[in-house]
This record gives sequence, structure tokens and C-alpha cells, in this order.
Amino acid sequence: MARSALLNVMVQAALKAGKSLARDFGEVQNLQVSVKGPGDFVSQADLKAEKIVRDELMKARPTYDFLGEEGGEEKGSDGAHRWIVDPLDGTTNFLHGIPQFAVSIALERNGEVVAGVIFNPATDELFTAERGFGAFLNDRRIRVAARKQITDCVVSCGVPHLGRGNHGKFLVELRHVMGEVAGVRRFGAASLDLAYVAAGRLDGYWETDLAPWDMAAGLIIIREAGGFVSEMGGQQDILNQGNVVAGNEYIHKALMEIVNRPVPGR
Repeated sequence: MARSALLNVMVQAALKAGKSLARDFGEVQNLQVSVKGPGDFVSQADLKAEKIVRDELMKARPTYDFLGEEGGEEKGSDGAHRWIVDPLDGTTNFLHGIPQFAVSIALERNGEVVAGVIFNPATDELFTAERGFGAFLNDRRIRVAARKQITDCVVSCGVPHLGRGNHGKFLVELRHVMGEVAGVRRFGAASLDLAYVAAGRLDGYWETDLAPWDMAAGLIIIREAGGFVSEMGGQQDILNQGNVVAGNEYIHKALMEIVNRPVPGR
């Protein structure tokens, strides 16, 4: 597949950071047996990966804004473009030696995401998309699944953990979804959940309380794979509102209706 110069920059940054994470992931697996645990080590791996991505991107486009999970936002002189980066999405998985994590890089132009890259170094899977040019997994074109009946579908979600999210609200959503689908999965890395919907591995996905860097790359990859993605209420201010529902045309609509059902009466 032909890539633009900008997408090539994003891919190279993701691959370079991924190589660093892959080395550190091997060390984390060894650290599991230590008394101190791998927490501090993982923090350093995360910071190192973000520095690699930032250096690569800013070397190519030094005037662009940069928003990273670890370093926050830096304003450039360009005014129209912003990199949105999660150097290690799925930190808890990484921490526990679970090979479900990714480097996620998106390019935003005038408030709209126009390119995205998601790379899982543990599986060597690279998801890419540019607006108007389709979505790809390791250079192979991908499309969302074609199922039309929610009862045939496997969907994923995020489960709020200790100190985060509205647990009661989520349990209501989950109760409603479980009664309508073939299966529910929770993998622990939002960017990969979105990429899996784009690749047809999952039929749908919903989650709340997300940050822009969790979702930005996945949004463009799903759309370029023929999918639909919105806030849980159907609006498109996804990055600012921090919640998302995704699927093909039929499943997106059905899943959005299900997760918005009111609390059942007692």
C-alpha cells in the first residue's frame, strides 16, 4: 500500500517505540517474580516510549501541537495540526505481562482526525488509516464485520476499575448488553478494541471515561474500515466527551440504543 509522507512518519515512530516496549516487556515478565514488582519499571518504559514517539514526530513536523498521555500538551506555531499520542495503551496489561497493549498515534487537522496508527509490538500487528484511503492491518485492507443482528455479535467494553468511573451505571449497561449479544469481551486497551472492530474481529465496542489519546487513532481507522463511531448519545464530539460506541451501521445503532436504556424498575 502507498502511504503519505506523514503516515510514514507516524508508522516509523510507532515501530521504533514499539521496539523499545517489546524489549521492556520481556523485562517486565521477569520482574513479576520480584517483591518490589514492575510498577516503577513500567512507568519508565512508558515515558521512554513517549519520548521516542515525540522526537520522531517533532523532528518531521516541529511546528505541530503535541498531546501525549505522559507529557501533556505542547503548543506549536502551526495552529492547524496536532499529534495525539498514547505511547503505551494497556499499561495494566503490560504491567502484568499480558501481551495486549499498543502504541497509538493520531494526526488531527483543524479539529478532525485525519490519520491514525495503532501498533501492538507483542503481536507485530500494525493498524493504519488515512482519511479517504481506507484502513489496513499490516498492509492488508480491512473492513468492519457485516453482521446485522446484535444477537449474533461479540462486543467489547471497558470495565471501570478501582477509583475510576461510575460502577453502578456500567453494571446497568452491561446487564442490558449481556441479554442481547452472543458475547461480551474486555481486553484492556481501548485503541486495540477500536482496531479490532475495524478489522471485523469484534462487532461492536462501547466505553466511557476515556481520554483523547485512547481513542483518536481508532476513530479514523474504524471510519476508513466502513464503520460508524460516535458518542453514546450519537454526537461526534467524541474526544472531548470521552465516551464512544462503535460498530457497523446496524450494530452501532443497536448497541447505542441498548447502552442508553434506562435503569430497570424494581
